[in-house]
Amino acid sequence: MKILIIVTSTNKYQNHPLETGLWLSEVTHLYEECLNNHIAVDFASPQGGIIPIDPECLKFFVLDKTTKKYLQDKIFNQNLHSSQILAQVDENLYDAIYLAGGHGTMYDFVGNEPLNALIQKFYEKGKIVAAVCHGVCGLVDAKLSDGNYLIKGKNLTGFAWIEEILARRTQHVPFNLEQIIKSRGGNYSKAFIPMTSKVVVDKNLITGQNPFSSKAIGKKIVEQLKLQKQPK
Repeated sequence: MKILIIVTSTNKYQNHPLETGLWLSEVTHLYEECLNNHIAVDFASPQGGIIPIDPECLKFFVLDKTTKKYLQDKIFNQNLHSSQILAQVDENLYDAIYLAGGHGTMYDFVGNEPLNALIQKFYEKGKIVAAVCHGVCGLVDAKLSDGNYLIKGKNLTGFAWIEEILARRTQHVPFNLEQIIKSRGGNYSKAFIPMTSKVVVDKNLITGQNPFSSKAIGKKIVEQLKLQKQPK
């Protein structure tokens, strides 16, 4: 079994000098879950190569134990510095895709045609399509073969607007993710308490609300992947 983790290549907000990038814990928890279950992992990004990390997620009061561990891991860091170019990915090599978050995805996941095409192929083949936090931005423009938005009528979650307010990013982000999901016909739901874990599963679509959902969604992806691979 093999999972493709898709991450942003964007390291700055378009209308502000603030740096951004991948929110690292949204990768490290799935990465560890895959290692523990002998599932191979590859990384891809719109531009390929080095993956930018949001400096906010590296602050000592934000870093969790798992993320700290992989920051010191040589192989993990080599992977972060050598992501595939998304448009060159061979979809046949993978059993699932996972869109990690960070505000950078609001710029290079939305309207990304290679990403939209990959999501459509995976979803329509019954493969797992998963996304967490701002990684859900990559789902909002994806369409199915019939022309409908993939998220139309689907149960899902993603970074809530109240969480954007709490993060003090409402003046910097290009859109309201929660609002766009609803406008595309998605059945959006969120945790009662902001910044707490929530994962939503709708068949082979798995979404997590925020960075605090990273561990739970990692476990759910691996669990669902194992179920798919069981003999019928």
